[in-house]
Amino acid sequence: MAGAKSSKPSKSSKSSRGSGPLGPGGVLRRGPVLAALSAAVLLAGSGSWVFYGSDWLRVEKVTATGTEVLTPEQVLGAAQVPVGAPLASVDTEEIGMRLRGRLPRIESVDVVRAWPHGIGLKVTERRPVLLIGKGKDFVEVDASGVRFDTVGQAPAGVPVLELSAAQSPSGRRFDEERLLHESVGIARDLPEAVAGQTVRLKVSSYDSVVLELTGGRRVVWGSPEQGAAKGRALTALLKAAPKADHFDVSAPTAPAVSGS
Repeated sequence: MAGAKSSKPSKSSKSSRGSGPLGPGGVLRRGPVLAALSAAVLLAGSGSWVFYGSDWLRVEKVTATGTEVLTPEQVLGAAQVPVGAPLASVDTEEIGMRLRGRLPRIESVDVVRAWPHGIGLKVTERRPVLLIGKGKDFVEVDASGVRFDTVGQAPAGVPVLELSAAQSPSGRRFDEERLLHESVGIARDLPEAVAGQTVRLKVSSYDSVVLELTGGRRVVWGSPEQGAAKGRALTALLKAAPKADHFDVSAPTAPAVSGS
């Protein structure tokens, strides 16, 4: 017919089809997607090989720091870090548990990877606040009441507990384990200046605690209650009467001193 016009697709519409990742009809073209996936797999595999399969990132050196009584060699021997193993595969938590189990003197340990070839063991040791006599030896007790080691020589500045409460009328209520716990609290709360002068802590009952200081001096402490206040009162008395040999802080608001 004279007025009819034929409809033809424009060049722009032709050229838009089949371009990019979509094929004719909007169907996803497989080639580019498969190539991208393959590249990702290769990269992941290469990364895993670098961390676990190559010789680049393996354990070559293990160090121990923070030791005081223990030696670094003791810590390294107990840790048994697998030298030569991939650094990424080392179980740091297991090493920490192994150290605390084999060396009870260790209170905590931080096991860290030192890339590219090292493992660091940062140790914190327990410190005794009290000693319990065991024959010729001494059992060390820390501020939490943990008995963590037996030593042949008493560490300087740590009092020895002398517990003789078996015949005490309050023995049923305050048994030796309870009194040991209370004694640890007393030793822990002693001011540093006093603790360094305390040789022995004598406990015959809950209400009868006596401290023996250097130079034959004696302190009536009373019960474990109000330990911080008693420590402050004793510190003041020691400064005010340095030549005295008998102190009583069982009532910390009314302390007493005697002797020349």
